[in-house]
Amino acid sequence: MRRFSETRLRWQLLLVCAIVALATTWLPEKGLAQGTANTLTAAEKAAGWRLLFDGKSLDGWRGYKSETLPAGWRIVDGTFTKDTPVTDIISKEQFDNFELVVDWKIGEAGNSGLFYRGTEEYDRVYWSAPEFQLLDDLKAADGKLRISSAGALMALYESPAGHLKAVGDWNTARIIVNGNHVEHWLNGVKLVEAEMGSADWNTRVKESKFGKWPNFGLAKKGHLAIQGDHAGVLAFRNIKIRPL
Repeated sequence: MRRFSETRLRWQLLLVCAIVALATTWLPEKGLAQGTANTLTAAEKAAGWRLLFDGKSLDGWRGYKSETLPAGWRIVDGTFTKDTPVTDIISKEQFDNFELVVDWKIGEAGNSGLFYRGTEEYDRVYWSAPEFQLLDDLKAADGKLRISSAGALMALYESPAGHLKAVGDWNTARIIVNGNHVEHWLNGVKLVEAEMGSADWNTRVKESKFGKWPNFGLAKKGHLAIQGDHAGVLAFRNIKIRPL
């Protein structure tokens, strides 16, 4: 009996230790291990990934056509966020062929976008750069059409419904740009695939609002950008990129 009691006590202690370890390493809401946000694994580093936001500094970003970061963008609990309309921001570095992964969360009726290969030749970054739409599809006005809903190649290629998480939850965007080839992924599902400069692409651009800007989507290298001029909460973490 004594041996049985000692064995049971050891198992109880092991169980308590496991529960404590779990509680201190996992976020209760999403099961994300604390300390893993805004970091890279050894395997990711070996594969060429690097962070564009480390959870502590915004040194890699600046305002569109500005050398400083606009007021309103800030760091809160390891996230890169804003809650009022602010000036768009761009990466200080320019990229040509890459794979980009970003966790994003948007507020109710929120609207924003991730841009790539953007230039500063026009008044607004979206006049030159293709956009991965970030949206609350249920309550934002743009959610009425799939061509302007979350994950769409904004105003050019539709995204299928059913892959966006609820407002307040984290989504993961993945953008692949390799030569003229572009892909938009959302939460592990490929939503859009297109060939920039193809006959189909050129027709869509000409028939869209972008047709008035002759250099839209033509840059082979450019800035990443984040749209900030819409109202509402927007947050990012785990912004990482690797060259292709």
